[in-house]
Amino acid sequence: MKYDSNGALLETDIPELPRPHRGKVRDVYDLGDSLLFVATDRISAFDCVMPNGIPDKGRVLTAMSLFWFDYISWAQNHLLCSEVSDFPKMLRKYDKDLEGRSMIVRKVKPIPMECIVRGYLTGSAWKEYKRYGTVGGYEVREDYRLSEKLDKALFTPSTKAEEGHDENVTFEEACELIGEEKAECLSDFSLRIYKDAAQHAERCGIILADTKFEFGELEDGEIILIDEVLTPDSSRFWPKADYVLGSNPPSLDKQFVRDYLESLDWDKMPPAPALPQDVVEKTREKYLGALRALSGRSL
Repeated sequence: MKYDSNGALLETDIPELPRPHRGKVRDVYDLGDSLLFVATDRISAFDCVMPNGIPDKGRVLTAMSLFWFDYISWAQNHLLCSEVSDFPKMLRKYDKDLEGRSMIVRKVKPIPMECIVRGYLTGSAWKEYKRYGTVGGYEVREDYRLSEKLDKALFTPSTKAEEGHDENVTFEEACELIGEEKAECLSDFSLRIYKDAAQHAERCGIILADTKFEFGELEDGEIILIDEVLTPDSSRFWPKADYVLGSNPPSLDKQFVRDYLESLDWDKMPPAPALPQDVVEKTREKYLGALRALSGRSL
């Protein structure tokens, strides 16, 4: 296992298993009839992985995903087991490294689409709106202000690239890529989850500005929720107390890291710059704050 100087887990190594697929954050091991997901403490921004991590970040992502899987239990997901004591015996020697940051999940066929739902006008959606008057290709009214709540939440998908940048697509383009029936199913599924989650967040004093989901297909064609869900990596969380229309509210997610990187003279191409200690510590606080606020849990 590879840790950085702050104790952030950057890379896992389990010689008893085939080499994992390493995503931006997760190391995924093939267990034969299932997969082992390990959420490391790596953090990415602008599709680049930073050289140092955020301590406990992987545990926060896992704890939040488990909370939401339970909260939106009507939505079938890929989770099989999250207790390391129930993992295969060959993994027991790695209990300390895997505890709280790993899940055994079903094998599915991932659908190559980032299913983004936007409830508020911010980020890249705001840039598109200012330039074209549209959001995700949808025509919307002319008088929106920055960070304003949209009249209705919008499904704005993007392609899912193995390497490089994902690309935003319109709903019509998504239909061409994966088929109209499947695209409509993903849209309905995503919007329903967003609605339930946003209502819960509201009760917790948090605005769920936008989020992204991933889905996969079982052998019989049934579509289920996969990967992480409603975490600070995949969502934009704004404390209601800090929300001011017309400005970018401070958030409990990795926008803080993006904002820091935007202040640098960096071309957003690898290699990414190391994050300074104060940014690491503040980001960790934000992730832990999101976990406490939304789930009532701590690590």
